[in-house]
Amino acid sequence: MELRHLRYFSVLAEELHFGRAARRLSISQPPLSVAIRQLEESVGARLFERNSKEVRLTHAGEALRISARRLLLQAEEAALEARDVAAGSAGRLRIGFVGAMLYRGLPQALRAFQARHPAVRITLAELNSGVQIAELLHDRLDLGFVHTSRMPPELQHRLLLSEPFVCCLPAGHALARKRVLAPADLRSQPFVLFSREASPDYHERILSICADAGFLPEVRHEVRHWLAVVSLVSQGMGVALVPQAMRHSALRGAVFRPLDRAVAQSEAHGVWRSGPPNVLVERLLQGVAESLAAEARSQA
Repeated sequence: MELRHLRYFSVLAEELHFGRAARRLSISQPPLSVAIRQLEESVGARLFERNSKEVRLTHAGEALRISARRLLLQAEEAALEARDVAAGSAGRLRIGFVGAMLYRGLPQALRAFQARHPAVRITLAELNSGVQIAELLHDRLDLGFVHTSRMPPELQHRLLLSEPFVCCLPAGHALARKRVLAPADLRSQPFVLFSREASPDYHERILSICADAGFLPEVRHEVRHWLAVVSLVSQGMGVALVPQAMRHSALRGAVFRPLDRAVAQSEAHGVWRSGPPNVLVERLLQGVAESLAAEARSQA
């Protein structure tokens, strides 16, 4: 049984006349008769009673008419959905992100994207960089926003943002009175550090900043999210080096001070699976890139 057979059958069931049905289908009458005979053979039952005066649906034909209409409608809807997905006006996007992206314009980019593509269903998951890469490899995410450029060959990535680290201090800390800090000013301070397991890249970059200043930090606490880093600092649990974007976290009790020299940068990368282009991924990635660029310009 083919969709073509069901379409021919459905038109004939409406017209109950082979000539009129053939004209509606833009075919001649013999191919229509052949198609109906093939459909009856496939079903195993006569669908029409026909003589020189009339064409009538049998009981079996009446039952099939209802089902055929439903199947043809489903086929049309499936084709329409496929066209919409190909055009980027419908579909689903599963997005992973590191917490710092909440302060880098990701929510604004998502709102703008959703306004332009209301039929696209977006699901979000806050995950560290390593977990996102694993989820992408297992086809459980379509797009990730991570802190690392170290990627397996199955994935592609794009640098979206490079920003400086700043010092995060408890508001009442003596160093908070300074407008600018040198990394060496933190030499004797207890550190709250981003976990190596959660992001080896960030862990190593912060240690390298300290090492370049001639010391190794006294690590008191390791956590898995930047917001947790800032939260612990705000409670007086230590100091930290954090991406500049975390200044927007607005946690009471934490202050941020720039460093007096260029150090290793905090990077945000968009990452996705290699393969046929995904229009939705490309459009969202472009929207996020534009949002981050606008945020960077506002900070300049």
